Amino acid sequence: MKIGWHLIPNVLTFLRILLIIPFALALLHGHDVIALILFFIAGLSDGVDGFLARRFNWRSRFGAIADPLADKALLVTTYLVLTIIGQFPWWLFAVVVGRDIVIVSGATAYHFMLGRYEMQPSLLGKLNTLVQIVVALAVVISLAQWPMPDAVHRVGIWLVAAMAVFSGLHYVLLWGLRAWRAK
Repeated sequence: MKIGWHLIPNVLTFLRILLIIPFALALLHGHDVIALILFFIAGLSDGVDGFLARRFNWRSRFGAIADPLADKALLVTTYLVLTIIGQFPWWLFAVVVGRDIVIVSGATAYHFMLGRYEMQPSLLGKLNTLVQIVVALAVVISLAQWPMPDAVHRVGIWLVAAMAVFSGLHYVLLWGLRAWRAK
């Protein structure tokens, strides 16, 4: 059986999904260096699959859906585990997940009440994701005993919370206006 080159981005996305459980278990059990390596591999695979999909036009409907879901699953799992092991307060996890629930609920309501839409991440949404990744990575790096100033952790928590709230409100306002105009 021959597999086409165009499937490489989807295979990388699928492998990234498979890395979530070993990453979470490594982090939960204090194998922080292994967790850091798995987090790095997952991030690298995300970059490579995105590059290949854009560069060679190896885009697919599966990739368009699975890639952001894989990213979100990795981030939510990371924040959940870091919360469980006491690196993040529970309220931060609630804010991060709450934002996503509000966005998905709004998108679902829009879809069923007004019709199909193309959800494109906004610049503020992308910045929110970047901040979440950088702060989680900094915490995992510090857990792996690499030097990291304590302020990065403290400031990072508040930065993640602020970005989640602002970007969540941005989506609510943006899609609320679109819904209002569509009606």
